[in-house]
Formats: sequence, structure tokens, C-alpha cells
Amino acid sequence: MRKSKEKGRSGSKRPPELKKPDWVDASPEQVEGLVVSLYRKGYPPSMIGLILRDQYGIPLVKAVTGKSILQILRERGLAPEVPEDLMNLIRKAIRIRKHLEEHPKDYHSKRGLQLVESKIHRLAKYYKREGVLPPDWRYEPEKIALYT
Repeated sequence: MRKSKEKGRSGSKRPPELKKPDWVDASPEQVEGLVVSLYRKGYPPSMIGLILRDQYGIPLVKAVTGKSILQILRERGLAPEVPEDLMNLIRKAIRIRKHLEEHPKDYHSKRGLQLVESKIHRLAKYYKREGVLPPDWRYEPEKIALYT
């Protein structure tokens, strides 16, 4: 039985060739400046891409600059120490833990917390192996306030 809500395979696809569209007027330096300024305003890398697409008409930063948003931030020493996807999972675990403090008999949420924390451990293991996180980095729910 299919459990996913998604049906079919249609949807937008990225072009097979990475090239700057003719209608984009921004230079690579301007785009890099926009990325840095948006990050300093507090936007995470995924939101920066959406803002550049929706407000500035830049469909793909890599096509214009030759570098991804995270590469641009790393060059300037601005990249977050904990990757964004891992940070979002940690925030989700914090929310579930706060909920469980008020509702200790919510067994569905306890199971959800187990699933989220196992994702955190798997992702942390991957990032340690790839060298994104230091080898001694640990997810410790007791000291969770340090990561938020």
C-alpha cells in the first residue's frame, strides 16, 4: 500500500546545463553581495535562495556565480558551525521535548521524539564522516540550549 501522498512524477526540473539565463542582469559580485547581506540579516541559506529567486529574479545562484550559497558563505567565514538541516532537526526535538514536559503521557509524541533523535544521530554521523562537524561533536539533549 502506498503511504506517500505524492502521486506521479511531474514537477519542475532543473535544466540539465548550468548556465546563466540571458534575462538575469546581476553580475556574480552583486549576487555574492546579496547572499552575504541576506545572511547577515539572519536568513538561513535555504531562505536566501528563495528570496533571491522570488524578489531578485535570480533562479539559481550557482548558475550565476559558479558557487553555491554555502560555498560563498564559507569563503567569507560566515557559514554556520552546525549545518542547517541538522539544526532544524534539533529545534524540532526541542519543541517535542517541551511538549512532553507538559504532556508526559503523549506516547505518539514520545515515538516522534525517538524518530527525530535517530535522524539527528544518523545525520551527525554522516557529517562527522564528511568532516563538516568535528569528530567530538555530540547531540546532548541535556545541553540543548547551547544549540539554539
